[in-house]
Amino acid sequence: MSVLSHLLVLFLHLVPGVVCQVKEFVSIDCGGTSNYTDPNTGLEWISDMGCIRHGKVVKIESPNGDRQQYQRRRDFPTDGKKYCYNLSTKERRRYLVRATFQYGNLDNGDTYPKFQLYLDATLWSAITVLDASRVYVKEMIIRAPSTSIDVCLCCASTGSPFLSTLELRPLNLSMYATDYEDDFFLNVAARVNFGAPSKDAIRYPDDPYDRIWDSDLNKRQNYLVGVAPGTERISTSKDIDIRTREYPPVKVMQTAVVGSKGRLSYRLNLEGFPANARAYAYLAEIEDLGRNETRKFSMQQPHVPDYSNAVVNIAENANGSYTLYEPSYMNVSLDFVLTFSLVKTLDSTHGPLLNAIEISKYVQIIPKTDDRYVAVLDALHSMSPESDWTLEEGDPCIPAHWEWVTCSSSKPPRVTKIALSKKNLKGKIPPELIHLEDLTELWLDGNSLSGPIPDLSSLISLTILHLENNRLTGPIPSYLGDLPSIQELYVGNNSLSGKIPRTLLTGKLVFNYDGNPELIQGTQHKKNFKLILGTSVGAFVIFVVFLLGSLLLLRNLRRKASHEKSSEKRDSLHIIAKPSTAYSLVRGGYLMDESVAYYFTLSELEEATQNFSKKIGKGSFGPVYYGKIKNGKEVAVKILANASSHGTHQFENEVALLSRIHHRNLVPLIGYCDEAHQQILVYEYMHNGTLQDHIHDSVNQKRLDWLSRLFIAEDAAKGLEYLHTGCNPSIIHRDVKTSNILLDINLRAKVSDFGLSRQTDDNLSHVSSVARGTVGYLDPEYYANQQLTEKSDVYSFGVVLLELISGRKPFSMEDYGAEWNIVYWARSLIRKGDVVRIIDPSLAGNVKIESLWRIAEVAILSVEPHGVSRPKMQEITLAIQDAIKIEKGSRGNYENSSGSSTMQFSRKTLLSDFLDIESSDLSNGYVLPSAR
Repeated sequence: MSVLSHLLVLFLHLVPGVVCQVKEFVSIDCGGTSNYTDPNTGLEWISDMGCIRHGKVVKIESPNGDRQQYQRRRDFPTDGKKYCYNLSTKERRRYLVRATFQYGNLDNGDTYPKFQLYLDATLWSAITVLDASRVYVKEMIIRAPSTSIDVCLCCASTGSPFLSTLELRPLNLSMYATDYEDDFFLNVAARVNFGAPSKDAIRYPDDPYDRIWDSDLNKRQNYLVGVAPGTERISTSKDIDIRTREYPPVKVMQTAVVGSKGRLSYRLNLEGFPANARAYAYLAEIEDLGRNETRKFSMQQPHVPDYSNAVVNIAENANGSYTLYEPSYMNVSLDFVLTFSLVKTLDSTHGPLLNAIEISKYVQIIPKTDDRYVAVLDALHSMSPESDWTLEEGDPCIPAHWEWVTCSSSKPPRVTKIALSKKNLKGKIPPELIHLEDLTELWLDGNSLSGPIPDLSSLISLTILHLENNRLTGPIPSYLGDLPSIQELYVGNNSLSGKIPRTLLTGKLVFNYDGNPELIQGTQHKKNFKLILGTSVGAFVIFVVFLLGSLLLLRNLRRKASHEKSSEKRDSLHIIAKPSTAYSLVRGGYLMDESVAYYFTLSELEEATQNFSKKIGKGSFGPVYYGKIKNGKEVAVKILANASSHGTHQFENEVALLSRIHHRNLVPLIGYCDEAHQQILVYEYMHNGTLQDHIHDSVNQKRLDWLSRLFIAEDAAKGLEYLHTGCNPSIIHRDVKTSNILLDINLRAKVSDFGLSRQTDDNLSHVSSVARGTVGYLDPEYYANQQLTEKSDVYSFGVVLLELISGRKPFSMEDYGAEWNIVYWARSLIRKGDVVRIIDPSLAGNVKIESLWRIAEVAILSVEPHGVSRPKMQEITLAIQDAIKIEKGSRGNYENSSGSSTMQFSRKTLLSDFLDIESSDLSNGYVLPSAR
């Protein structure tokens, strides 16, 4: 074969692979306004205008260099939602996915962004911008789990999430294969080109797979330091045989560093470590060694058995010079600071050599929502394609669930609630809903749904089903009454027909079917017959009695008639004299007592609030407005926003409860209104807003000192104590949180918002109830077994106490990491005896440690996993009062005759008994409370 033929074969062997790679490259300029070709790399970039529906384009005034893809960025809202790009992939093919971030100039008043980056449901990285001019690069090597992947941004703690570029690069079939790729992605932590001629990184076209190889001269802060004496840079122009599994670029292999004094040593920071890693060393002998010259070395640091003892002879291991040798660790545990040293052996004539390294962190793949669930949600999407609520992207549950979907915390997540009330749904109810076995609530009311109710018999967890105000036809399926968990069923205002199943009429569930004129009760005819028969017999008996009475008492008939007339008049006068009410509430089968709460007309409230012009807040019930009634009293007017039956129940619940309970630490209900489809509650106005405002909103409110926090905690505890012990039957609040503790003009606290409260039964130890409440405050035992007790309020109040101590929110990934919860964070520190680390910085130096410990003790006991281990509200009140006495300096009750502190003993006993730690451990290195 001729030389020309050889060259042609070589060309055909090499070129198609490169062309194929380029053709399959995806390069998205996020915020770009047009498509273009990068003159430096020859890569084609596309604008993301057709890839994303959300966000805004921000022009960068001083971009990094002249690269067009960093002239603009795309910013996304800071609203708790996720924003995703969807990239097409070939299932089970390996890809390199790269996202870059360059913020540009920091405008006055801006804060550097901090947010999270996800690949599908897996947390890829926490993006923290510290240098506005730096381009932050994040790379993940994956084996595609499906035919597409989502790259999502969400959960900003400061600034707005943003993105500069997004790239997808297919890899050769052999590259980066691991034994763990079914369960782990590889997050690239470092890829370094040693001996590089400049600070410029090497990428495409020098690397046909467009990996970015950082120069070892580019020593940004804490990146690559600790260079050993005698380190020299070498290079060659000769070709290097790179045909190994990872195919590093020839240009990278043509440079290296050597240890002329027998050692190569570097220190490298690895973001996201300690962790398990896949690590590669790339070695190619690029010096011409003499016949009697050798280069042998071993790894001294880090010491890894087998690898550290192995002697590397590059030319021998690679079967010749100018040929790549690629030793690697499949799985090695590395620390955040990686110090590595290569040291020559005693019989070697040359020091160690290193061309490049690559280190990737194993990231466990978090499973996405089951495809069957997604198919159901897609079917619902298709029923209202033009609506805004259908535009949410990515996985429906992770990292943030869609607004109309609620999911479980299990892995993979499961859809537990669908809330599509009044969402303009059209068509038949999707039969695929039967696959949502963990669904507990389904809200499809107020739409234009037609056809029959489909088979939902497998939804054994379903507790609430709302289908009212649609156009449904056909019978009510009999299986609905047999669902084991069903508690509420609403099918009113449809066109349903036929007999109502008996199982729905037993009274065991709330069942509303009004507005279906063709529905009949199955026992209606039988009842009518009994009614007619009973009426006939009764009429005959009355006639006989009347006839006999007339014959026997004819003489006294006139006197008796006169007596009955007089009696009737007295009865009429008695009825008229009965106090009348302007309005009566009959809901759910019971009459609300209106003897206390005043009934307002809608016009009176419009006048009091100046047509609801001054909005002062918004809660779970709805918006709250400021008002002043005719007697000059200031009021807070709450309007029910949720017009569903559940919302109506909250309204009725508050009126019923607050009409009969009165305590100085409970917000009093002044009156209510139920008129023109408006349900309104009128409360005493609380001038200082919510406790949440004063703890977490430092901009608009003055920070509370420790003693003020204790007095507020005491007031709130007394209010809850009254609900638990002063009412008969007792009342469980069920939504205790800082936003439901209001402060009057004197900063006295009052508990509010009783829409979710439940009355107990003296004969029961708990109330069975679907878990409701607020994330971060919800009792885990109540959530698990749906058995509501007074100890559920205790758990929530324990979270409030931890907020008062720390000034932190109850639920935050930024503050608490993977646990996300103040309870786990505080418990771990208090178990170590380190209560000082949880103090709100605004309180530092102004708190007596004994007082703090007393509250920390009772707070940690209050959030015990099991209710039986938690104190009662009376005990919590006493503990707070103890802390107040200590803080104010009244300690006479806390010193025994020997002068030792019973407070200190109490702390040790509580923590030892309930937190399973040794008392002696608590005093090691920490300041203990003591009597003075």
